[in-house]
Amino acid sequence: MRFRDIKKRKNIQEKLQKDSSKTIPYAKYTDRIKAFITDMFMIYAPILYIITYVFLDGKDEFQASQLAPLIGVTMYGLIYATLVSKLAQTPGKKAYTIKIVDDTTLEKISFLRALWRFIAFLFSATTLIGLLIPFYRKDKKSLHDIIASTIVIEENDRKD
Repeated sequence: MRFRDIKKRKNIQEKLQKDSSKTIPYAKYTDRIKAFITDMFMIYAPILYIITYVFLDGKDEFQASQLAPLIGVTMYGLIYATLVSKLAQTPGKKAYTIKIVDDTTLEKISFLRALWRFIAFLFSATTLIGLLIPFYRKDKKSLHDIIASTIVIEENDRKD
């Protein structure tokens, strides 16, 4: 990204903040973690259960397979991207009244961008550095949020 594009994006963001009488209500990092854990139980665990006991013959075959976990993560990523692009939130994020939006327009993001954010999350979580970045930023952005140009905000103050 070129410097003038970065500066232009920053100017748009500043204008949005000046236009609105309130500042952007960034989601708490603890709520984001709780929402992630909720999503793991509500979406990912059932996917793994179905793969393990419907398509395979149990946990031993699942553990021996290299393809089964990949299929599980892929299915979770597709469901995640669909929910984020259509509703701007997953069930866990809805439970904690937070949503994922574009960092300049505060609008929903596209399916491909949500999928890109998920892939970036996998990288971010693998390195762990990306998950520690929000502790040092005012806007609480993780590495995958920076890569996908998104922010996670509280839904209470903003109605679509």
